[in-house]
Amino acid sequence: MKFTHTLTTALAATLLLTNPSIAEEPALTSIFNGKDFTGWKVPDNNIWYSVSDGELRLQSGPDKKGSAVWTEQAYEDFVFECEFKFGEGTIDSGVYLKESKDQIQIGISGSLKVDMTALAYIPGKGYPFRNDLAVQLLKEDGWNHLKIRVVGNVYETWLNGVYVMKYTSDSAKDKGPLGLQLHGNRDMSIAYRHLKAASL
Repeated sequence: MKFTHTLTTALAATLLLTNPSIAEEPALTSIFNGKDFTGWKVPDNNIWYSVSDGELRLQSGPDKKGSAVWTEQAYEDFVFECEFKFGEGTIDSGVYLKESKDQIQIGISGSLKVDMTALAYIPGKGYPFRNDLAVQLLKEDGWNHLKIRVVGNVYETWLNGVYVMKYTSDSAKDKGPLGLQLHGNRDMSIAYRHLKAASL
């Protein structure tokens, strides 16, 4: 998807000015070594996840059920960053927040059939905060950068450097691990790299 550099720069500058929480954050630490699953919990009889060339790769299919891979470390208030790249099929993934079912969507919403990347999915509420920034900002054939900031029950996200949303969830948990979701009943693949996090 194409958009002008000038428009994106102007939009980013405007949103950064109205969002001071991006400043004064701690240095992030890598939580994925790019070689194996050290620091992560994968499902028993894992057929979904692999590590290759510095990437954590998720592969689903019609006969593969949905699942998630979780960090061993639990988080309360935190910042998380990663890069992701769409593979084959209709992508439906996301980042689970503190072991709750609240997540930040990556890819196509199964219910809405539109891309809701960087927006919060809340069970029972769907996508209570919506905009179309993902359509403007996503690189369908390249690496994308996602940043998530969670303080208490307040979720904020950035996609490719642009502030996307702020949402307050009444179903947030106090503490828990982070998860990468692979939706069931999808024939798709997605890769993650440069996964980093820091507690606030």
